[in-house]
Amino acid sequence: MIDRLIYLDHAATTPLDQRVLAAMMPFLTGMSGNASSIHYVGRAALQALDDAREQVAQVLGCQPKEIVFTSGGSESINLAIKGVAMALRAQGKTHLIGSAIEHHAVLHALDYLVEYEGFTVTLLPVDRSGRVNPADLATAIRPETALVSVMYANNETGIIQPIAELAAICRERGVLFHTDAVQAPGQLPLDVQALGVDLLSLTAHKFYGPQGVGVLYLRRGTPLVPQINGGAQERRRRAGTENVAGIVGLAKALEIAECERGDYFTRLRALSDRLIDGVLTRIPHSWLNGDRVYRLPSIVNLGFAGIETESLLLLLDQRGICASSGSACTSGSLEPSHVLLAMGLAPHEANGSIRFSLGRQTTEAQIDTLLDVLPDLVGQLRTLTPCG
Repeated sequence: MIDRLIYLDHAATTPLDQRVLAAMMPFLTGMSGNASSIHYVGRAALQALDDAREQVAQVLGCQPKEIVFTSGGSESINLAIKGVAMALRAQGKTHLIGSAIEHHAVLHALDYLVEYEGFTVTLLPVDRSGRVNPADLATAIRPETALVSVMYANNETGIIQPIAELAAICRERGVLFHTDAVQAPGQLPLDVQALGVDLLSLTAHKFYGPQGVGVLYLRRGTPLVPQINGGAQERRRRAGTENVAGIVGLAKALEIAECERGDYFTRLRALSDRLIDGVLTRIPHSWLNGDRVYRLPSIVNLGFAGIETESLLLLLDQRGICASSGSACTSGSLEPSHVLLAMGLAPHEANGSIRFSLGRQTTEAQIDTLLDVLPDLVGQLRTLTPCG
């Protein structure tokens, strides 16, 4: 069964690239030292970390000292938002800005700062296509605003935000800017100078690296209060013995993703267009959630009138097709997607939407198989709940 699976949930996690595994193996099967130790094995581990830091910095267009390794995207995001907020609170900077479609790692970090630390938060709206209007950001910034956090590309719809324009507004107003760029590697440019961001979060398992390791880019001079206390690792910005094998894997995966970005983007664009056109042509009362142009080619979020997402996902799973209702972090939730609701969909429309996310192993034949079975499955469900 596993060999015949059609895996269309790459936005949740990607399979480990064999080239990445090969880079990690010496640190998984050999003597993996503690990078804080001064003996030979420790120095070898430290050299591996330094090399990985250089690799990541080269892709991001920054200095190696501006790279902080973490346990993943959620930690990187929490470190960025809570760390900056707590560092600037003494200056009277107690206001934060996000967008209504952020990942829950951002939204819940903001909620924490409101509930326990006395901050106030403004969430920017998005239009029907899922994009933030830069004018809304300019209006929302106050003298006490410490940080703005807007994601580079949405994990449910793939919609790409005008990050450089948003960051420029913040820079003009003296406000720090963070972006959750977790879905971007391999599809969008990551040069932090061109983007103009002060902080940027990544996690390896979204671009064919290992789970459990991430990155925070922290522009030199950006104030930050560490969120994990202990040793002096990561220049005292994130305590804890470094995951050498994972970090080596992350750096290799990011290097590959950037090297192959052009071809990857082009191939996935053709596949996602094939999927979108096929669904909209073959299935009445279906629609694409989000903009057709300003989106990642890897993510296709489609809505179907007269069905419930969970039922369709179960039927697809029985056919060996893996998809999702949106963020993997909210799977099992009966609530409609906050992203789709923010875009103006009604709750029943949001509850009839599915995310298909494509990747390196996705083929035209797999897309065609999906298009062959999907109309019948939707039809079956509509006989139970007739489409209005």
